[in-house]
Amino acid sequence: MAEHSIGDQNYTPEVPAAADPFDAEEPQVRMVPADCAGLRVDQALARMFPEHSRSRLTAWLRDGFIRIDTGAARPKQKVWGGETVLLIAQAGPEALSALREDIALDIVHEDGEVIVIDKPAGLVVHPASGNWQGTLLNALLHHCPALAGIPRAGIVHRLDKDTSGLLVVAKTLAAQTSLVRQLQDRTVHREYLALVHGRVAQDGEVDAPLARDPVNRVRMAIVGSGKQARTHYRVLERFPDVTLLECRLDTGRTHQIRVHMQSIGHALVGDPVYRSRKQARASVADMIGRQALHAARLEFVHPGTGKRARHESPLPGDFEKLLQFLRKETRQDT
Repeated sequence: MAEHSIGDQNYTPEVPAAADPFDAEEPQVRMVPADCAGLRVDQALARMFPEHSRSRLTAWLRDGFIRIDTGAARPKQKVWGGETVLLIAQAGPEALSALREDIALDIVHEDGEVIVIDKPAGLVVHPASGNWQGTLLNALLHHCPALAGIPRAGIVHRLDKDTSGLLVVAKTLAAQTSLVRQLQDRTVHREYLALVHGRVAQDGEVDAPLARDPVNRVRMAIVGSGKQARTHYRVLERFPDVTLLECRLDTGRTHQIRVHMQSIGHALVGDPVYRSRKQARASVADMIGRQALHAARLEFVHPGTGKRARHESPLPGDFEKLLQFLRKETRQDT
């Protein structure tokens, strides 16, 4: 099995850069440490989340985006150690007043605790600069108005705009806390199908930390001081100049699969941001018109039943059509 680390090609050396005003990460669950016993909530939060300013933490606490043992808390309330803190970082006031929009959703499963959605390519998950409307969050608020009382309308993880596939959304604060903890503990099983440039020789993994590219803040990059990120990949099918992979995430960083695959010389077909020296014919990428990445399988412990729930999503039409074309072309060449 091939292993790749930060010593491989495409490594970006650490360069000091200004912090982003908001770098969207998955929600976090942390336990109040014993050495915070007797402190006010705002003081404890400042110790527990030093990456955020005290004023921002206080604002999130006031607006309900920080929960203590799934309940609201006041800044001057005291903690005694052992409490569970759920932090759901917010982009800014624009994202807090999202509109309900009647956008069709492909719901794979729904009950009183969770909604599992098959997201189409082209749908942004969460409002952000340039996309304050027409997002999955707007659609969720229309489908289930009660989600307005849940931070980020219950969204606990994301897919890129042009990535299709499965997402789980929490319908209660308790469910959200459970799912966030599972994501942090890496017990949520996520498998993706990815079509990459070049012929991948063998199965392997990429273990390389990710952070915002210090030169181009729109991109992510492998940076020594970044957050740990590990992607396992398995070869499913080889074609003359592209390979179909199954990718499994240990972590869920922004653009993780896209950056990791590019770093080993096998960028995703159709990816306009992360490109590779080994490029297939332009016609192959043109057939799908987006990065060829699909979240095909999702498994987690159901917050209500305590049992593992497994969901699968078939390949969308554009991805399937491209594979059929490649298979037919390969048969004709043999």
